Amino acid sequence: MPENIAPVSDLPLPELPELSEVLVFRALQLGDMLCAVPALRALRAGLPKARIVLIGLPWAEHFACRFSMLVDEFIAFPGHPELPEPASDPHGWPAFRRRLRARRADLAIQLHGSGEVSNALVREFGARRTVGFTQSPLVDGPGFFPYPSHGHESDRLLNLTDALSLRATDRRLAFPLSPADDDALNASGVPAQLDGRPYACLHAGARDPGRRWPVTAFAAAADQLADAFGWQIVLTGSGDEHELAQQVVRMMRHVPINAALPLTIGAMAALMDGARVLVCNDSGASHIAAALRLPSVVVFRRDRVDRWAPADRRRHRCVLDPAGQRVDQVIAQAKCLMAAPMLSQRPPSARD
Repeated sequence: MPENIAPVSDLPLPELPELSEVLVFRALQLGDMLCAVPALRALRAGLPKARIVLIGLPWAEHFACRFSMLVDEFIAFPGHPELPEPASDPHGWPAFRRRLRARRADLAIQLHGSGEVSNALVREFGARRTVGFTQSPLVDGPGFFPYPSHGHESDRLLNLTDALSLRATDRRLAFPLSPADDDALNASGVPAQLDGRPYACLHAGARDPGRRWPVTAFAAAADQLADAFGWQIVLTGSGDEHELAQQVVRMMRHVPINAALPLTIGAMAALMDGARVLVCNDSGASHIAAALRLPSVVVFRRDRVDRWAPADRRRHRCVLDPAGQRVDQVIAQAKCLMAAPMLSQRPPSARD
């Protein structure tokens, strides 16, 4: 549960229901953005008349379109020399800053992180007021709240909306699927290869190589799942991860389908949605599974479970395996998931 922090009712903020435009800054990758969905949902519910503008990395335009019920507009963040996220336009900050300042938004929300660098950047957006998290409340002043030191990422972000008296009515992650996602998946040819067979997905990739379970472990887990359940094994990932998945293929006894292809994120999610279970690293794939209510086993190479593990520990199991040797524990957790009738009977292509 979120930590308790004081509301901002004593601050000279505009009356929240009367705000006309709110800028929300979170320039991060897929998993981080999915963890922000409950906070965005709280903003939308509490500010029904406001235009909510998401400012994020260029890829997140697709995220904003998928969550158009929560976000009214998207503006691509070009990057900044002081932030670690890769810049899409190294020289674009001055023009970007001028563009935002010209909007004269009512409120800017720093939902990016702890605020050491991002608070100063968000203040440059020129909104009437700026709020967010901080590591130095005395330095950043009113409207900035201590960055939570523990808890799930979604709950940490909800601390801020709670402070704005915008209470979350639904704390779950979400990933809305559309017919276009199914069409993109069908165009890839993967469903034709499956031919209606039950399958398990394994996702060997992660943006940070330090979070990747060894390919030998993934191959062993894939073979043991195929042996135990008779399922087809499907290796998911981006097109850039095709060779990584192919390494798993070469180490397996069974013949999997390598679906690490240049699919859209929506098509990959639609593929996962039809699976019986997902085995993955601590990565964006884990958050997609949480959003889809897809039973999963998530392998952590370092202890980040408190912050990044799916909140539903009944449907999602975690294995901490720094040495990459706990394949048996991963399989045991998958068997436990499949032994639960409510989880094992999850129908393919469910849209729950």
